[in-house]
Amino acid sequence: MQKRYHLPRELGRTGAFYYRHTKAGFGIFSAHARRLEHTYAIRPSPVMNEAGTDYSAWSQPDLIQRVTDLEKQLKELTARHPIKACNPSPTKRRHPAKVLDPSKYSTRFIALKLAYLGQKYNGFEHHANNKTPLPTVEEELWKALKKAHLIFPTTGGNEVSWDGCDYSKCGRTDRGVNAFGQVIGIRVRSNRPLFVPSTNDALSIGPKYEDGGSLKLESAEATVEETAAESFPHLLEAPEHHDTQRKPSPVFDPIADELPYTTILNRLLPPDIRILAWCPNPPPGFSARFSCKERRYRYFFTQPAFSPVPAQIDSHKTASTTDERALRDGWLDIDAMREAARHFVGLHDFQNLCKVDGSKQLTNFRRRVFHADIEEFDSSISPVEYVNGLGCDGDGDRLGQNPQSSVTKVYTFTVHGSSFLWHQVRCMVAILFLVGQRLEDPSIVRQLLDIKQCPARPRYEMASDAPLVLWDCIFPKAGQDERVDGLEWVYIGQEAGTSENDTVHTGKDAKWGSGGVIHGLWAVWRSRKMDEMLAGALLQLVALQGGRGRAPITRRTGASSRTSQKLFNGGDGPRRVGSYTPVMELARFDQVEVINEKFAKRKGWESGEGGRGRQWKMATQDGDRQILHHG
Repeated sequence: MQKRYHLPRELGRTGAFYYRHTKAGFGIFSAHARRLEHTYAIRPSPVMNEAGTDYSAWSQPDLIQRVTDLEKQLKELTARHPIKACNPSPTKRRHPAKVLDPSKYSTRFIALKLAYLGQKYNGFEHHANNKTPLPTVEEELWKALKKAHLIFPTTGGNEVSWDGCDYSKCGRTDRGVNAFGQVIGIRVRSNRPLFVPSTNDALSIGPKYEDGGSLKLESAEATVEETAAESFPHLLEAPEHHDTQRKPSPVFDPIADELPYTTILNRLLPPDIRILAWCPNPPPGFSARFSCKERRYRYFFTQPAFSPVPAQIDSHKTASTTDERALRDGWLDIDAMREAARHFVGLHDFQNLCKVDGSKQLTNFRRRVFHADIEEFDSSISPVEYVNGLGCDGDGDRLGQNPQSSVTKVYTFTVHGSSFLWHQVRCMVAILFLVGQRLEDPSIVRQLLDIKQCPARPRYEMASDAPLVLWDCIFPKAGQDERVDGLEWVYIGQEAGTSENDTVHTGKDAKWGSGGVIHGLWAVWRSRKMDEMLAGALLQLVALQGGRGRAPITRRTGASSRTSQKLFNGGDGPRRVGSYTPVMELARFDQVEVINEKFAKRKGWESGEGGRGRQWKMATQDGDRQILHHG
């Protein structure tokens, strides 16, 4: 056993080094080590155990025997007093997920109105077996409904499935598109006590068509009655003892006594997806898709559309310019856009103002637009004030706005229609922006709507997705000609059935409380408002720096002063396109018939009878044919 020594401080580092190496076996220093021990009276430090026994003088056999005796004693003590096994890092006990038995709960068919900001989502609709870089709104909605045990899908497990839920949706917004009035129809768990229902009970059986027929599910041939019988047998058949021993249940208020659907879902959904209202009594046969008679969209943009350039250096538009069609960079001709938008109103073929999807095999692109206009949006957004100075202001009345108030404004392209094609609104807006920049005449809309004159869509760029909002969906009452929503919505804060003015707002209120929807939306708005204010302050600071107390800036002259056209498509800034090519002179996409034919051949389909409502036959290995109806 190696001995330990107390070395005095006077020995120094060098002496200590020599001494330790000598004891370690370097014999050449042994004489020097003995002199150090005699001079400084170095003695070995005894090695003591806790009991005070000095083992430093023990021989090796004695030490081995001592260890053997101690091990024997430890075994005897362990056998006499066993040590219970314990978890050194106890974890919180996890309870198994609660599973609800659908047979013990009643259900009801309702409609939900929801809003979402779509920049973080891959559109609204979820497609099975199709992984997307971002989640979809429909996926997040399904997770919240499933976690709250408000739906009981018959298939799917942990995968998104709406089987047995009587699910329908009004609009299928694309990636990045927002919605403030999206509507879905769905069957959910109810707080209503169980009872023996009649076969025509709307709360237990589900939606029906007005002619008395049953509503068939899109994914199966089974009717709603058959699906309900398989999924919720208690709705059609009750236990026998209920027939004789059932006590009269208290009167159930379908609103005041119902589950707070909006509150439950808003607690589980992401902060940029909110349930705004629910309808307790959709009409018979209600489908969020087919019962909707009007969809309303708004596309937001600013005036100016992008940052203008001072008149001293703007070579594109000055007082001496003779081209009246030219505008200063960034500004849009609002009046010209309004004139072009009016051409959209009516029943037209919009195949040149949409994106054709060969998988749909569509042949009918006629859609009716009820209203289309450029409207000023009442916004509290602070304007960027430098636009009014440095000669960056617009043309006043000639741009369709008040010359006394030429600050930055927000406008919307507002369009109402019965239904819309894929990317239709974004294509319409793209053409309006070309008209607003005076790159195209308002008559370009009529030319694109004339299929004989323009049988295939020109390859122009669509407008950006971010400013587009599905503003509202209209469901008129049966037999009502006016385009007014006829559904009776229960909005957040009205769950008790009272009017908004009579609702008592407390700390627990779902609308105004600390955890209410207003609180959450305020946080979302404020984070974006701070970004806007900081970016605006920086923009204002940079625009004014170095612009005062110096010689006036002179404009460059010559043919090379403007080399590229700035093209605005609704995004955060313009894109340079070089020399501008008019829309009607651009290369064309394939015609609709060619697109459909190419897709069918790529899928291995054979063309049947042509014309509207054409049929495609899919060849199989055994020679059988599967008929697919389209159009």
